[in-house]
Amino acid sequence: MFGQMQKQALLISNLIKHADKYHGTTTIASVETSGGMVYKTWADVAKRARQLASALEGLGLQNSTCCGTLAWNNHRHLEIYFGVSGGGNICHTINPRLFPAQLSYIINHAQDKILFFDKTFLPLVLALKDQLKTVEHYVLLSPPDAEASAQFPELKFYEDVIAQGNADYEWPEFDEETASSLCYTSGTTGDPKGVLYSHRSTLLHSYAIAMPDSMCLSARDKIMPVVPMFHVNAWGVPYGAAMVGASLVLPGPGLDGESLRKLIDQEQVSLALGVPTIWQGLLQALEKSGSTKTSLKRTIIGGAACPPSMIATFRDRYGVEIIHAWGMTELSPIGSVNNLLKKHDALPLEQQWAIRNHQGRPPFGVELRIVDDENKVLPDDGKAQGNLQARGYWVVDTYFKKENTALEDGWFATGDVATIDPDGYMTIRDRSKDIIKSGGEWISTVELENIAVAHPDVLGAAAIAAKHPKWDERPLLIVVKREGREVSEASILSFYEGKIAKWQIPDRVIFVDSLPLNATGKLMKNKLREEYGNYLLSDS
Repeated sequence: MFGQMQKQALLISNLIKHADKYHGTTTIASVETSGGMVYKTWADVAKRARQLASALEGLGLQNSTCCGTLAWNNHRHLEIYFGVSGGGNICHTINPRLFPAQLSYIINHAQDKILFFDKTFLPLVLALKDQLKTVEHYVLLSPPDAEASAQFPELKFYEDVIAQGNADYEWPEFDEETASSLCYTSGTTGDPKGVLYSHRSTLLHSYAIAMPDSMCLSARDKIMPVVPMFHVNAWGVPYGAAMVGASLVLPGPGLDGESLRKLIDQEQVSLALGVPTIWQGLLQALEKSGSTKTSLKRTIIGGAACPPSMIATFRDRYGVEIIHAWGMTELSPIGSVNNLLKKHDALPLEQQWAIRNHQGRPPFGVELRIVDDENKVLPDDGKAQGNLQARGYWVVDTYFKKENTALEDGWFATGDVATIDPDGYMTIRDRSKDIIKSGGEWISTVELENIAVAHPDVLGAAAIAAKHPKWDERPLLIVVKREGREVSEASILSFYEGKIAKWQIPDRVIFVDSLPLNATGKLMKNKLREEYGNYLLSDS
């Protein structure tokens, strides 16, 4: 024997044990569902998570039981993350923005035995209750509430439940490949699919997002995950924050721009994470307030491509660094993060900013490649465009309760069309189902949208493929005007001149009051195609 290192299982309970022991006094600021503020510490969260794990055993829940949550970003939801998984059960976060039929399907498919929910969702749970076949315990995330009890007599209350638990509960040891949490895709095509994460994959993902060239999480940060804790585990931030001992600011249900602006100022948030539609609202609130001072230093944007104009506004007006990230539920979710390399320091600022517009490079633990339609690997030259595939330590192999692997040749097909340059910077050109094929040539809807939203009178835009009698498909632009602004179709189309090839400019512009978004804040282009896909045929 030449000697070897200690073997310890990679378990989520070790994250909260570390945060408790070494960062116990660090604050967790939480906006209650009622609107008030509550301040906890990592030591408080650790104690209450132990009580919860113990109480769940008392209710007979153990050995990988699915425990559902319908909750906002708040301290009780954070405690559930660690109490459920740390005790050996599965934390199943459920997106309340899905259709009721999808919600009942997901809860039944997961076979949740307990359902935790905020009072906001009491009417929803009451409406679903008769359809939920496996739920035995309904727990309102609050102290006892007489009004709720009157509507739901068998309801339990979170504070009562954890009061039955043992604060000195010892976290169990088990195999690190044990399932820890469960998330479902948004189900834009067919039923939502479950992705089951393990303790091992979650710990490795936490290490990856904390790295300097990734999200660069630190004990010196005050982190506000605006991305919901019911959406891909808030991009892993609750786990990463516990790993590094960062302070958390949990915004609760108030995700409008003005509420976020006030919370950032009040709590001196240094890092925030969310989708572009959220930050569009924040920018509007900042503009109305007239303030250019903000504690915010970095914002990580994912979920959809971030328009370069938004990046420029945050940078130039507010001194906030925008970091592009890309991922999917099937990737836990991080697949790439955009930070510059040392060699880029010598580039002019404009060239540096151009690089920051891409989705970035994969951290250690993820590999990305592009292939053609015959699955032939294409070069990483920044020019070849192909179907993006991924593999790695926290990438799905098989969907929950499915027998067949989700992989092809060991790789997961993401459904995105992308390019990858020699340094590994990946750029999403489009979703494979959204890209426009006009006369045999490809047109990126992402590029068309990025140009449109840079127009000073445009609040939001979506480009879709519309059927065309000659070219098969042509781009159609659907636009939401800024409040109080007037803009013409000709003005928007002329805005494209000199920015892209003439043949790529949209044929027509349609003005609407709002764009359809799915449960995770992404554009539902399938709905737009259904409504406007034949527009150019009738127009011709």
